[in-house]
Amino acid sequence: MIDLSKSYEFFQPEKEDARINIVGCGSVGSTIAVLLARAGVTKMTLWDFDMVEPHNLANQMFRQCDVGKLKTEALADILAEINPDIRDDLQLKSDGWNGQQLSGYVFLCVDSIELRREIVEKFFDSPYIRAMFDFRTRLTDAQHYAADWSDYKKKKNFLSTMEFSHEEAAEETPVSACNVTLSVAPTVWIICSAGVANFMNFWNGQPIKNMILADAYSFSLDAF
Repeated sequence: MIDLSKSYEFFQPEKEDARINIVGCGSVGSTIAVLLARAGVTKMTLWDFDMVEPHNLANQMFRQCDVGKLKTEALADILAEINPDIRDDLQLKSDGWNGQQLSGYVFLCVDSIELRREIVEKFFDSPYIRAMFDFRTRLTDAQHYAADWSDYKKKKNFLSTMEFSHEEAAEETPVSACNVTLSVAPTVWIICSAGVANFMNFWNGQPIKNMILADAYSFSLDAF
């Protein structure tokens, strides 16, 4: 069992029984899962169909020993090393999200803006969703969007941030001379930390921040 004495007075993971869905277990999803596990959260579902590749180690939570494994299974091993009790509540969906029902909290961590928009639209009127959290990273800067699902206007605004195509997003994404998407861990860690803090505040009864903008290398962070 993980010793939560450093954080328990601030955040009690058993305060709610809602499940946390992490859709996409790459740079953002794996980092969020680790941050939540360190806070004592165990009731998580990991959605991803991909496998760990060597280049993933630069900006994701995976290790050399994870290369070749399914990301969901490798991440489950990492989380269990942090908190062995997580195995009892952790669910792995190694085919990714393909229209299944979701409830509780949803962290959108996939590359595809179309898939994120599909999930938001499918569950827009669902009474079983508490909140959704979305993350977008580039090289040095990143954005986090979130919405309390009980607030229609906030949900509508959340959905409106997704009114662009994957091709348009790709045009704004920095790539190398070999057309490899550029990404560094500090940018990922900063926006994931901000997003998890936003979630924890909401869990503790505070209003959710609808937008957080960060740049890891100009040392700026703005929340609205």
